[in-house]
Amino acid sequence: MDLQHWLREAARSHEEWAAGFGPYEPHPALAVDDTAFAEAFGEFTERLKDNYPFFHPRYAGQMLKPPHPAAVVGYTAAMLINPNNHALDGGPATAAMEREVVGRLAAMFGYGTHLGHLTTSGTIANLEALFVARELHPGRGVAYSAEAHYTHGRMCGVLGVQGHAVPVDARGRMDLTALEELLRTGRIGTVVLTAGTTGLGAVDPVHEALELRERYGVRLHVDAAYGGFFTLLAGADGAEGLPAAPWRAIAGCDSVVVDPHKHGLQPYGCGAVLFADPEVGRFYLHDSPYTYFTSAELHLGEISLECSRPGAAAAALWLTFELLPPTPDGLGRVLGAGRRAALRWASLIESSAVLELYQPPELDIVGYFPVTEPAALSAVDTASERILRQGMTEDDPVYVSTLRASAAAFTARHPKVAADADGARVLRSVLMKPESEHRVAELHARLERLAAPH
Repeated sequence: MDLQHWLREAARSHEEWAAGFGPYEPHPALAVDDTAFAEAFGEFTERLKDNYPFFHPRYAGQMLKPPHPAAVVGYTAAMLINPNNHALDGGPATAAMEREVVGRLAAMFGYGTHLGHLTTSGTIANLEALFVARELHPGRGVAYSAEAHYTHGRMCGVLGVQGHAVPVDARGRMDLTALEELLRTGRIGTVVLTAGTTGLGAVDPVHEALELRERYGVRLHVDAAYGGFFTLLAGADGAEGLPAAPWRAIAGCDSVVVDPHKHGLQPYGCGAVLFADPEVGRFYLHDSPYTYFTSAELHLGEISLECSRPGAAAAALWLTFELLPPTPDGLGRVLGAGRRAALRWASLIESSAVLELYQPPELDIVGYFPVTEPAALSAVDTASERILRQGMTEDDPVYVSTLRASAAAFTARHPKVAADADGARVLRSVLMKPESEHRVAELHARLERLAAPH
């Protein structure tokens, strides 16, 4: 799509709508001289160049990419109005869009009845889920895997509940035997299961945890902030298909979080939290003496810990879903390309003499490290750092990231590597741009050259 054309159309549509309310004189206090603006804008655009090329397939580092043009146009068009989705009074149209997109997300996870809303991030979405969990199980703690996002430990601190990190297996998935030992103590009220760790994309065995919930009466919350949209590939044919059981089991869990600003092609910040039981809305009840007055309908602010939230985020997601819906044939095709890219790169690494796979990828994140002599953590760490820096500064740059693995985690996967340090950085590439699928061989060749003995 022609981004410049549709941005002009967004501005034109806004001007046409605004003109219907009659002319008015802008206040001179807001006036800006074009020459002064040109100077400031010139400096602004130059400063923006101090960024890595997140848009380009040569960037295979962090989980960063630009939003889809449809999201840019949708956000811009709504931002010119600047609705606030806290209350229906602040954004009737975008509040309706938010309800619709949340409904589509709920359907994607298999939720029937549900309560949910967009948030500004997965962190806030997880905070809300743990807040509700605390209210339902006061005085009881929260368990999460040792490789879950650090958000959960931090939010437990914010909420004043005890957090418990559960050991993981050699693939970075929660060890359910260790979890059950913890559940037997009776101290746990909620278990957080991760569907796609942000480090390596590991997926906890959600389907097996359902039995533990029935046995111990705990809540199950799924942090699918990163991996949630991969449920569209559950049981799919072809190389990109994922085992269906963990993803189908999310429908039986009490709450789930997903970030459309990751695989939903949205700009930051757009997260979402969904609850299976709408009755949990009672924990959000509050009054606002000046916002909830034009409608008897439920205002989104009445089921959210956040107050002001951009209606433009809902508009951008709504417009994107109209074109690329959260279905296997819609966004599923985008995620499939990234997963195929990860599997292809993993295959190339397994055949390499200078790179070694840290662990097989489950989603679209590949972890790997340079083969060193001696085979020791300190040597791996030094070589990984060198490759990261050198790759970014060469004439033909390639951008990756690193992940620090503890000595225990590393040697559990690679016992032949000597643990002469408390850990080591491994190389990590997130292949969330579908264009990466066509550049894997090139990326691999560049990394092999960088990893070759010097």
